[in-house]
Amino acid sequence: MKFIVDVMLGRLATWLRLLGHDVIYDRRMDDRQLIRRAREEDRMIITRDQGIIHRKAVRHFVFITSDHIADQLAEMKQLLGSGNGLLRSRCTRCNGELYSAEKIEDIRDCVPDYIYHTHAHFLRCSTCEKVYWEGSHYRHLKEVLQQVLR
Repeated sequence: MKFIVDVMLGRLATWLRLLGHDVIYDRRMDDRQLIRRAREEDRMIITRDQGIIHRKAVRHFVFITSDHIADQLAEMKQLLGSGNGLLRSRCTRCNGELYSAEKIEDIRDCVPDYIYHTHAHFLRCSTCEKVYWEGSHYRHLKEVLQQVLR
């Protein structure tokens, strides 16, 4: 399932990407652009803006009522399924696909020295080349998701 998220839900867009969903989020997009892109790319709109959902051109949408990310994820639970942790197939920054990166010299320049020497597995974005690894932040995110999506 592909999504497009309005300007009010940037944190939710990041979390959905962590779950592996294809999510477009662009703070510069106005409502008309968001709706047009959703239709052109067959994306479900996720919004907190009632004005968007009442437009005739809007086909598929999820209206989010909460301001809190845990509650927003809970509202999305029915669409997302129960999930079993992070899929990590999307870059949280640009929505690019992640691939397994070898522990080679080009990774060394992209991560802190300590991380390079203490981690064996890295992921890299195919679009923006950001490098990811499983650190303490990852464990915290996984705990939050397991609690919310149970």
